[in-house]
Amino acid sequence: MTRDHVYGRNAVREALRGRRAVLEVWAGERAAATLDWLAEGPRPRVRRERELTEAAGSPDHQGVVAWCEPYPYADAWDLAAVERPLLCCLDQVTDPRNLGAVVRSAAGAGATGVVLPAHGAAVVTAAVCRASAGAVEHVPVAVVPNLARYVGEVKGDRLWAYAAVADGEARLWDLDLTDGVALVFGAEGRGVRPLVRRACDGTVAIPLATAVESLNVSVAAAVVLFEARRQRQISTSTGD
Repeated sequence: MTRDHVYGRNAVREALRGRRAVLEVWAGERAAATLDWLAEGPRPRVRRERELTEAAGSPDHQGVVAWCEPYPYADAWDLAAVERPLLCCLDQVTDPRNLGAVVRSAAGAGATGVVLPAHGAAVVTAAVCRASAGAVEHVPVAVVPNLARYVGEVKGDRLWAYAAVADGEARLWDLDLTDGVALVFGAEGRGVRPLVRRACDGTVAIPLATAVESLNVSVAAAVVLFEARRQRQISTSTGD
């Protein structure tokens, strides 16, 4: 049977509490003796540090490695169909640490989900699970064949799409993010590709001090997503 592995304490703990079954757990002696939450899954098999490192493919396992069912990707069109969706779309972000950090911010901001292109981009791997501190187990992540086409198809009167770019037409603080919105972020260096940018309704920029030209994609996504959350909380509390 095909199965994925995850490693790191937060990643394994959230896998045990998430949507997919955890099939096997390995733990170091200290982790097995001190981590009470390991009782939520299969009885851990105690292994040496070297075995854990080899199984994880990384020394950053923190004493725990688990094998799970394959990651359950969401349907991107279903995510866009909910009431007032808040979508985070990443255009060819290849660094798994950036993807993991974005997913973690999306979870904290209450985003509907994260949408990725099928080609030229990182997808959910053990490294992404680790970088997200297990947030990938709770935030829907979807993969689409063509991101520009997807944005063009889902945008409309109830969902607006904005590309976050340095030369954005609107400042973030001036943009209304209280309705359905898809926010598109590009990889560092390349940014949002022209075709994807043209598929959006507009562009938005984060106002920066003059000494700073741009932000890391995970930081930019966090800033914009939490501004959307702030606006939505105010809108809900005032009944708008």
